[in-house]
Amino acid sequence: MQEDTTTSVSFPSLTSEDVLTGILREGAQRLLATAVEAEVSDWIDSHVHLKDGDGHRQVVRNGHMPERNITTGLGDVQVRQPRVHDRRPEGEKEKFTPKILPPYLRKTKSIEDLIPWLYPMASLARNSKKPGNIRARCAHVAT
Repeated sequence: MQEDTTTSVSFPSLTSEDVLTGILREGAQRLLATAVEAEVSDWIDSHVHLKDGDGHRQVVRNGHMPERNITTGLGDVQVRQPRVHDRRPEGEKEKFTPKILPPYLRKTKSIEDLIPWLYPMASLARNSKKPGNIRARCAHVAT
């Protein structure tokens, strides 16, 4: 009688995503969202003194832009950036241009470059109770 000693090994599908990559992508997405929100909040807080004759603030949030994909080393990450509305008259208006998420960014050089830079910013934004420049608060981390 002959015994079969062959063992069958199944390999995961090449299109399947491992759990760790999914967790990392979700974490990167949350970090990016927190950092973008903090940047917008800091910019608006720096303009809080601007009010019209009725005492209404002239620089305010105005919803979100459409969601967009940023291609990273971990795959696509979805981002929704807040809108800023400057109600001041022409000539006095300032356009908010994000530093973290430039308008035409579609692909990062490397996720390794993005996450270490965002983490301290998002962490400080969550833990900070007072307004102020998020970049200034993070300057000690970069040096």
